Amino acid sequence: MATKVMMMKSASTSFFALIFIFFLLTTSGNAAIKAGGDFMLDDLCEKASQTWSGNCGNTQHCDRQCINWEKALHGACHVRGGKHMCFCYFSQC
Repeated sequence: MATKVMMMKSASTSFFALIFIFFLLTTSGNAAIKAGGDFMLDDLCEKASQTWSGNCGNTQHCDRQCINWEKALHGACHVRGGKHMCFCYFSQC
């Protein structure tokens, strides 16, 4: 009986350890999947959009324009120097 209880505790501990590791890997916030491949956000090159004019108030529009017009991987609105600007993200500068 004692060995059965010990085996259950061991299995329970292993299960929770695996769940914890899975949680850490999925919530790291550092990795993303885009355009069918993996890339790290830290490796992206950020550039102000060359085709956007005016204030950037809609990140989805900025993203679409960066991808379609500037061949970027991603685009997003950010405030820099008090201005709402569209930034495009490329795999290389």
